[in-house]
Amino acid sequence: MEKLIVILGTTAAGKSDIGIRLAQKFNGEIISADSRQVFRGLDLGSGKVTKEEQEMVPHHLIDVCNPGDFYSMADFQKQAYRCIDEIAARGKVPFMVGGTGLYVDSVTEGYQLSDKMPDLAYRAELEKLTTPELYDMLMEKLPGHEVDASNRNRVMRVLEKLHDGDDALPKKQQRYDCLLLGVNWEREVLKQRIDERLERRFQMGMVDEIKGLIDNGVSTEFLLGLGLEYRYITQYVLGEIATMEELTEELGKAIKRFARRQMTWFRRHGQNIHWLDMTKDPDAEAEALIRDFLGEGDC
Repeated sequence: MEKLIVILGTTAAGKSDIGIRLAQKFNGEIISADSRQVFRGLDLGSGKVTKEEQEMVPHHLIDVCNPGDFYSMADFQKQAYRCIDEIAARGKVPFMVGGTGLYVDSVTEGYQLSDKMPDLAYRAELEKLTTPELYDMLMEKLPGHEVDASNRNRVMRVLEKLHDGDDALPKKQQRYDCLLLGVNWEREVLKQRIDERLERRFQMGMVDEIKGLIDNGVSTEFLLGLGLEYRYITQYVLGEIATMEELTEELGKAIKRFARRQMTWFRRHGQNIHWLDMTKDPDAEAEALIRDFLGEGDC
């Protein structure tokens, strides 16, 4: 099997930075595993690497579709497979970097996914329901299924799969030999990193980015469905959140809750993840693991 190096972890942990440094060190190219970075124009809110950073190391699966387009985990997996194989064929090392757990798992565990197009009529019916109503519907159909009850898009996708006659939990056929490196911080440090990053993105114009998307015809329903920055700032633009102070407080809390859910996901689904010690020298630790994984020894 071809070898794949995966840099994963929580939001604001610094995955992109360490991924770029490691890819530079090992002649690699990066596949972004982020469910929002695939959309053009979703830059600051999704934490997309800058054009300058993309020039430092080739990046893939960024800006591959327009906001509002249908883009599924199956789409991501198919395109990621192609990118990984092409990178390896060029004699380079494929790195996958991102925090969308399902996207990462779909590739590292080799989910066997359906290419069926969604039933748009059924989706329209689901869209009429609130997120709690959708979750209750799923629990009636599939009691005990593990899914974030507040993740509207994910709950809908599982309901659609069941409607189409697919298994909620796909079969697996591993395609790559994977080294999984985890990036995370002690809880209080991560909270501070989240707050600092949020303030920095506000200063860089994240609210204006989302206003511009709306002005250019991107539906507020789509933006609300993306969650986190796009949901809360859209609510602010619509007047549902009254002040910037309230927006900053509520969004900061939501991102921290999301980070906790990410860690729960990775710990539950990633027993083979090697968590880097971010308090020491994570680059050196990762480099040693990668050399051993690639069979480079001490060279």
